[in-house]
Amino acid sequence: MSAPRGWFGRRGPASRIALGLLTLVVVIAAGAFAWYATTPKAMDFAGGNSVPVAEYRGGDSTGVPASLKNASLVKRGEYLARAADCKVCHTAPGKQPYAGGFAFQLPFGTVYSPNITPDKETGIGSYTGAQFLAAVHRGIRRDGARLYPAMPFASYTYMTDADALAIRAYLFSLAPVRHAVKADALSFPFNQRWLIGIWSWMFNANQRFQPHPDRSPQWNRGAYIVEALAHCGECHTPRNLAFASNNRRKFAGAVTAGWRAYNISSDGSTGVGAWSDRDLLAYMATGHATGHGTASGPMGEAVGASFSAMAPEDIRSVVAYLRSIPAQSSPDLPATLARPASPSHRIGPRVATSLGKQIYEGACVTCHGWSGVSPIIPFATLTGARAVNDPSAINVAQVIVGGVRRTTPQGLSRMPPFGHAYSDSEIAAVANYVVARFGSKPSTIAGKDVAELRKQVAQTE
Repeated sequence: MSAPRGWFGRRGPASRIALGLLTLVVVIAAGAFAWYATTPKAMDFAGGNSVPVAEYRGGDSTGVPASLKNASLVKRGEYLARAADCKVCHTAPGKQPYAGGFAFQLPFGTVYSPNITPDKETGIGSYTGAQFLAAVHRGIRRDGARLYPAMPFASYTYMTDADALAIRAYLFSLAPVRHAVKADALSFPFNQRWLIGIWSWMFNANQRFQPHPDRSPQWNRGAYIVEALAHCGECHTPRNLAFASNNRRKFAGAVTAGWRAYNISSDGSTGVGAWSDRDLLAYMATGHATGHGTASGPMGEAVGASFSAMAPEDIRSVVAYLRSIPAQSSPDLPATLARPASPSHRIGPRVATSLGKQIYEGACVTCHGWSGVSPIIPFATLTGARAVNDPSAINVAQVIVGGVRRTTPQGLSRMPPFGHAYSDSEIAAVANYVVARFGSKPSTIAGKDVAELRKQVAQTE
């Protein structure tokens, strides 16, 4: 009788090749699963033991600062909502606060933030406390459908129930806004919400914050703000192939929504390890640090709506926590920042075209100067800014397109947008000139790159 001739039978080279390919696929799949399954959680780098909040003897790291401990639930919720930066993502440009419609432009489509005012039909007015917690901690809507991780529930999962419910109390104190948000527009298979359940199982810890007894109370408070509330890793940590945070490169920087969120690990060359405490405090509180530049784009929004409204002791706690993040290098960024350029327009870099210099001279030099040190206001100084020392020129181009608005100790500071005044190629030319003149490495951003960056910036629905 002959041997079996099935898939695994002895049929010759073809069967052996098929078996080999199947084995290879299984091995690769198992390896990929093991890689993702062992991805570090947000605070695994800290080591040591952690304990439930109720068992921690170093004071309450969660909640609000001491000055608000006796405030009403709504008042505490207001502070926490600002710390969690809810307003920025749930308010479309020019629309009513918290009414949703802010568009997240993703590689596979567009996701719109929901209305989180207490309107019962189009908002969250019908959400019970338990349903609100499910949305915040696990990304599950009232109707049981999954929320896309544009809602940072993988970070908010560390928020305590009490703090999440305080935010709910604040949101429910607002005037309801009837606003039905446009449906998400995602390509297949990303439009299958049930797949987010698998993603969440793999990448959402679904656990509340636990302090580390071997760390200081200030460090634990900073950890809670950074990881659970401000969700800094959502922008500053690179993503893996499944678009989850790759905590093996925690806070090493990433490009998000058409902007570069820079390295905020303790690396002394390309992170914030060489920044003084004063520099970090100033940057988060005001959006500017002398010698390091001015916050713009999503970081500028985070400063304006969140960090600038935090208690000084909370900002100091954030700084203490950032100091402990293991150093991660950004090889594409220069380790040494450029010094001020020549104050003479006759001395400067040679670039492929003189167009950039012509535009800079006509539209930029009055505020920024030829040396890069602003003769008008420190916030406009380019010397030392991370953006002009980034050879990708991403943020420089975005600032030129969209401008900057910043409330400073001296009042409102504003750089007007030039996106409508200049073409993509003109913006690319002036961006390359700015980086070449004031940065350490030249850039070669092109008009098509600027066009693509414009598309990635969130728009109204």
